[in-house]
Amino acid sequence: MQAENNKNDIRTLSFGCRLNSLESEKIQSMLSGLINTAIIINTCAVTAEGERQSGQAVRKVARENPNVPLFVTGCAATRNPALFTEIPNTFVIHNREKMRPEAYTDAIAGAPCDINAAKITCFNHRAQQMSKQFIQVQNGCNHRCAYCVTRLLRGPAVSFEYSTILADANAAIKNGFSEIVLTGVDIASYAANGMLISDVCRALLRDVPGIERLRLSSMDPASPEIFKIIDLMEQDPRMMRHMHLSMQSGSDTILGAMGRRHNAALVRRIAARGAQIGLTFSWDIICGFPGETDELWRETMQLVHDTRPIKVHAFPFSPRPGTPAADMPNQVPREISKQRVKDISDAAGRLRTEFMTTQVGKTVQVLVEQNNSARDPHDICVKIIGAKIPARSVCNIVVTNIKDDAFVGTAG
Repeated sequence: MQAENNKNDIRTLSFGCRLNSLESEKIQSMLSGLINTAIIINTCAVTAEGERQSGQAVRKVARENPNVPLFVTGCAATRNPALFTEIPNTFVIHNREKMRPEAYTDAIAGAPCDINAAKITCFNHRAQQMSKQFIQVQNGCNHRCAYCVTRLLRGPAVSFEYSTILADANAAIKNGFSEIVLTGVDIASYAANGMLISDVCRALLRDVPGIERLRLSSMDPASPEIFKIIDLMEQDPRMMRHMHLSMQSGSDTILGAMGRRHNAALVRRIAARGAQIGLTFSWDIICGFPGETDELWRETMQLVHDTRPIKVHAFPFSPRPGTPAADMPNQVPREISKQRVKDISDAAGRLRTEFMTTQVGKTVQVLVEQNNSARDPHDICVKIIGAKIPARSVCNIVVTNIKDDAFVGTAG
């Protein structure tokens, strides 16, 4: 959680997943009172582009802030520490050490810079004001997807105790948050003291009455927990009826090559069950995985047509050193991968518009963010017309129109 930091000047910059941002906030809070001035950059290595951007940012921040201790952690720093070690006043913190305060204090004990006189002079990366509180429930992953470097860099799955999760949830409500999002590397694999992720959701809704909205960050379609969570969505309106699936492909052939544990038939079952309660879906999709022919790509597009996700986060396959997929034959040309990203994004965009059209005239519950911008249960932006409503409020809005991929509405 974001710490009040009046005496220290510790800034953070995160790349990649929301989990990185959450961990950066925890590190910032952890170092408060231990280090006077520092910049923490939490890097990403899920794609080559993410790693390149991380390196570019560290060099720029170091150049603009001489003599300021710069801690670089996260997946890119863990995978390729040499990318950062030659940058002045930069200290690389391995993923397995990132939540240990001594890793930071020990690193700067013999620093060549004068840390007592350090001053951040140029850092134009303001922390985003969040309307919802993300809570980490686990870390790491035990699966062996052929394309994924994250498992190698974050280690095996570790589930957090429910008591810790409950304490974070109670603190979030005390700090004025109404919506909580449970996050991790593979939250579908959560297992601690006989509890699975559906049990955690049910327990939080029981034990923390102040939660008005509860979400999950991403689910593996292979998990049987999905159907239990859909049942909970049907039983308790505080469980938001939108689910993000780490699909990666809609072709059984490609899913097998990826080492994924689900198939298209299972996704159709999930979508059919979700349709019974008005559940919407978003997907992650890797376009141009090795061996993905035009015919196999059409299978993915057909699954989009059949199951109707309202959003697809698509990106071209990026071979990561050390993963099996990096050396697979029949690599797909980049220009084809990029075209497939456009094709599937456009298809999902049309489905999203069709769904949004059905909501005009309806009253929807929203979580207000900043400047009368809000999010409905399906994670669609809503622009509220009228008097300003405080951020983090939950209220009902009548949808009157659609503009620029967002609902327009008035307080109901």
